[in-house]
Amino acid sequence: MQEVKSWVKSRIKQDEIDKYLENGRDFINDDEILEKIEKHKSPDREWVREIFQKALSINTLTPDETAALINVEDEDLIEEMKEVALQIKKKVYDNRIVTFAPLYLGDYCVNNCLYCGFRSDNQVIKRKVLSDEEILRETEELAGKIGHKRLILVYGEHPATDVEYIAKSLELVYSVKVKVRNGYGQIRRCNVNAAPLQIDELRRLVEVGIGTFQVFQETYHHETYNLVHPRNTIKGDYKWRLYCMHRALEAGVDDVGIGALFGLYDWRFEVMGLVYHARELESKFGIGPHTVSFPRLEPAANTPYIQEAKYRVSDKDFEKLILVLRLSIPYTGMILTAREPREIRDKVIHYGITQTDASTKIGIGAYSDRCSEQELERQQFLIGDTRTLDELIRDLAKFGYITSFCTAGYRCGRTGDLIMKLLKTGKEGQFCKLNAILTFKEWLLDYASNETQEVGDRLIQKELNEVKEKMPRVYDKLMEYYNRIENGERDLFF
Repeated sequence: MQEVKSWVKSRIKQDEIDKYLENGRDFINDDEILEKIEKHKSPDREWVREIFQKALSINTLTPDETAALINVEDEDLIEEMKEVALQIKKKVYDNRIVTFAPLYLGDYCVNNCLYCGFRSDNQVIKRKVLSDEEILRETEELAGKIGHKRLILVYGEHPATDVEYIAKSLELVYSVKVKVRNGYGQIRRCNVNAAPLQIDELRRLVEVGIGTFQVFQETYHHETYNLVHPRNTIKGDYKWRLYCMHRALEAGVDDVGIGALFGLYDWRFEVMGLVYHARELESKFGIGPHTVSFPRLEPAANTPYIQEAKYRVSDKDFEKLILVLRLSIPYTGMILTAREPREIRDKVIHYGITQTDASTKIGIGAYSDRCSEQELERQQFLIGDTRTLDELIRDLAKFGYITSFCTAGYRCGRTGDLIMKLLKTGKEGQFCKLNAILTFKEWLLDYASNETQEVGDRLIQKELNEVKEKMPRVYDKLMEYYNRIENGERDLFF
């Protein structure tokens, strides 16, 4: 216990907060945000359409413009917003969807957040940290049986899952190579969802090959933040968490992911907070968030705060906030998770979503023990969509979306400020289409059920025809790679 207390006291480095402040203040001004939301209660229709055009040019919106979109109530304008959102998605990312799985490695936590099943005071949770052997087994299941190529590794804030544990677990996951139907299964990209880290710790993770570093502010509203995060905890320091992405980018992490837990405070405020955060990173580092996440509060074991929450987000408002974020930060990847039920996911996937998870299990060690039922006492919250990866891929293909398992950009240096430029000009989408076709074909050959193989092959033929028509100069090279994959080669990319 004394060791844990000592570790907690050493976590926050005040100088790694103060160096980023302006006149001692952080960049979230609660009063200003609320004033802008109120000021633009009835936005002019023509101005709203001008905002649509700015978003289509892949320029980050101003807070005033975001506030105007938040306040759009006209159903015709909302339908136009949906069309614009899809156009932005097509322009920046083409018609691909990236899939991943979350891998929870430990649920010990020194924090006591009122809404979280993993909070330190919760005695009903079964605590566990995966051993080296268990990490390998989980990865073998994900890469070998299910077919994932990309994971988000999730850790609690505790010395048992400190930066050295994170680094070792990354190395272990990357080391797994499993023989599958025609090729081999391997995780090619590990993103990390962890507590805010110190600059030197983040440099350590860069050394071992971290993907996107993801930390959610949970709520940008200062008063609510202080209410749900007790002050005697690490997470109780608003600014330490707020500036974690500044530290990450300074440490050399190429890609960062931000998010808010919708339902803690007014969703409109949180959307504004995310836009302020994106603009702050663009201003200071020239790089905005690689991804934005927008999970909603879900039930957790022995966590009554969730049932009492006053700001729960309706499905209608959830759809709207996704649209507003797609337009406000048009270059960013948008992550829709299996927290949401299938019917919601199938609906809002068309609003510009670029990433989603499947075959999701969030119990510690739940993949390798093949637990079919959700056990609330061993997971952080309940999952709403339990579709397998095969089922989700088949459904996406029926919608016309190709599932991309590509991680080529990270190995070719298309990260950080370079990928931001490519995304904003629409050039990244061209690379993505080619590599999506190749990796999708690879997955179909190695993992797909007969039904999914049939649906997927029809979609691939459509994609190949589109490349032949619109990118004829690369078509022959694409077909060379495609045929090599059919003959057993793997991991070919542009």
